[in-house]
Amino acid sequence: MKQQNYKNHSKYVIGYHVVTFLAILAFLGGAIRNVWKSPEDNLYSASLLVFLAFILLFMFFFIRSFALKAQDRAIRAEEKLRYFVLTGKPISNKLTIRQFVGLRFASDDEFVALVDKAVLENLSENDIKKAIKNWKADNERL
Repeated sequence: MKQQNYKNHSKYVIGYHVVTFLAILAFLGGAIRNVWKSPEDNLYSASLLVFLAFILLFMFFFIRSFALKAQDRAIRAEEKLRYFVLTGKPISNKLTIRQFVGLRFASDDEFVALVDKAVLENLSENDIKKAIKNWKADNERL
């Protein structure tokens, strides 16, 4: 497996992000065409296909967002515990969930200093990731 770093840490699953999304869009397009070309006695079932396509489109987005939200909560708990283990003090309540996600990739050596910097300078998730010198891979991220 390739060494993980800032440039390659994003997970992009072709089967999900491209194939499934395009298949749903194709289904939606076909369903709309079906409604357009459908005789009046078939309009109800053709409309249901359009409705189903929109349901699939919403599911596509929500399935991903729910999984990431749950993982973000777990990351926040892990990083709070890591900070406490390293310092013996609780972490600042000023950090956002996105900042916790960025801090996830910092090694223990630079974690505490980066937390302080993130709080003081209100660094974004992206800025935190760019500031990391010794990247700690997270190969389990969804």
